Amino acid sequence: MKKNLVIAGGGHAHMQALAELGRFVERGHEVTVIGPSDHHYYSGMGPGMLGGSYRPEEIRFATRQVVEKAGARFMLAKVETIDPAAQYVHCDNGERIYYDVLSCNLGSQVPEDVVSGPLDDVFLVKPIERLLEARQRILQRGTAKALRIGVVGGGPSAVEIAGNIWRISREPAMKPVSLTVFAGRTLMPDHPRGVRQRARKSLVSRGITITENSRITDIRSGGVTDAEGTKHRFDIIFVAIGVRPSRVFAQSGIATGPDGGMLVNGYLQSTAFGNIFGGGDCISFAERPLDKVGVYAVRQNPVLVHNLMAALEGTGMQAFVPGGQYLLIFNLGDGSGILYKWSLLFGGRLAFFIKDYIDRKFMRHFQAIE
Repeated sequence: MKKNLVIAGGGHAHMQALAELGRFVERGHEVTVIGPSDHHYYSGMGPGMLGGSYRPEEIRFATRQVVEKAGARFMLAKVETIDPAAQYVHCDNGERIYYDVLSCNLGSQVPEDVVSGPLDDVFLVKPIERLLEARQRILQRGTAKALRIGVVGGGPSAVEIAGNIWRISREPAMKPVSLTVFAGRTLMPDHPRGVRQRARKSLVSRGITITENSRITDIRSGGVTDAEGTKHRFDIIFVAIGVRPSRVFAQSGIATGPDGGMLVNGYLQSTAFGNIFGGGDCISFAERPLDKVGVYAVRQNPVLVHNLMAALEGTGMQAFVPGGQYLLIFNLGDGSGILYKWSLLFGGRLAFFIKDYIDRKFMRHFQAIE
């Protein structure tokens, strides 16, 4: 029996589903993929694109091309709300799409409301596509005058962004760039001491200022203000704080977890509506909190594919097992990285080489589908 499958978002957790769309179409199901861009950019390589290690085409997946090649429909739009009772997805282009089964991978964003006023020369670290615009802006302004650049945030994203801005500053014809990272309480507080020390040493050795125990209370074009009332002037600002799951679920009356992500059970299925599934940063796993890292989205891929087909055809579902400790590697922007897993921890060029190899292999696998 023909049914309607809607896939909202082409992110990491949907990569295998997109690769296997042809199988859903061949079985008679109508498939619609909704995405805000014709391409999906791999966030793990985003800071490298900012720094110039990667070209945009090396870190993106041609979502529209793959969808249409498989005989499915691609809609360039953003999901605004979901009507779970009537089973419709409402999009910002005015269209509403009926679904029998819906899968959401709407990601997480830095909400624009953390910034006062317009985003002129203020760059949120997500969506990843904007990092390309940020690179071009730094090169444009930095060849004309010395720049002061601020990075608000102290987590891995802020460290990678800062390191890769430094890389841009080494480009020919660039004037001097002064770079300050506002790390809040401390740099990379949720990581082992050895990781924190290596990250700090790497940034400081390149002349990057790290300001700790200083909470930023106001961010706006031209500068930031800390809790003491001190204003810091900047030409360009990056915001790497406050990443939250999509607000679509809360606004649609779909049960959410403490972080605002759609609450899902062990089958990656909404605890409130059995025909809605999700993966990646936009979900809250009911069994236990999951870190917002791409490895879980990748591990969710085969489970989502299996369970979407099962929901469409009434067969048995497969449980998602998060798995154990995962490998983390950070790109410091100078050709080096920090790698750690369990008790294994080291830095340097080898760490970046391993990350580069893994990331390029991941992209080649899915770009081959194009």
